[in-house]
Amino acid sequence: MILSSKMGDVNSPTCSFRNKFMSQLPQSIPVFPLAGALLLPRGRLPLHVFEPRYLAMVDDALRGNRMIGMVQPMGGQEPKPTLFPIGCAGHLTSWEESNDGRCTISLTGLSRFRIAEEIDVTTLYRQVRADFSPFAFDLIPMDDESVVDRKRLGATIKSFFRHREMENFWPSMENFPGEMLINTLSMLCPFPPAEKQALLEAPTLGERAQLLTALIEMTSASQGGPTGAMQ
Repeated sequence: MILSSKMGDVNSPTCSFRNKFMSQLPQSIPVFPLAGALLLPRGRLPLHVFEPRYLAMVDDALRGNRMIGMVQPMGGQEPKPTLFPIGCAGHLTSWEESNDGRCTISLTGLSRFRIAEEIDVTTLYRQVRADFSPFAFDLIPMDDESVVDRKRLGATIKSFFRHREMENFWPSMENFPGEMLINTLSMLCPFPPAEKQALLEAPTLGERAQLLTALIEMTSASQGGPTGAMQ
């Protein structure tokens, strides 16, 4: 079932679909603070887990609703650095344990959330009350290709990848549907944490696409590569 992400009447089937699944999201979730790690709706994020507190978090998630929130730390002292106010919840969709007790997991993004408050807990890992309501349309796939300027994006992404020895990524991605392409590139590109957070917080896919393209162009230009304006 493909649903448009355009806002419609609150009584429409699309809104009913959104409201139904929004009501099923948990009010509190464990969070995994990790700088530079970006998860977006319907994106897949692989993670190598080795710290005891996060191994415990994975174990508890597997016994519960398999929900984990990815959020970036803003700074401050460990073990409780200040967190950015917006993260993305993911469903733990794969898990594999190694012989040394570590594990590799994969999260599939569901919806962004705003941290309403941090909860006092006895667990080794942190937990928050998550407000998903500002991001209700994250639950609905984006099917509007017009928000992606593929010509402009493709003009610089090859240079961007080449400078990072990532050339093999683009051929397998260039024909992705628009939402998958923008979100995958946003998650994959090695931008600084503040830029990753800006991509996460972009209100719409179109705004994320514009920001992503601008970041790639600026980085490519600083490396002496081509920019969209030069094509």
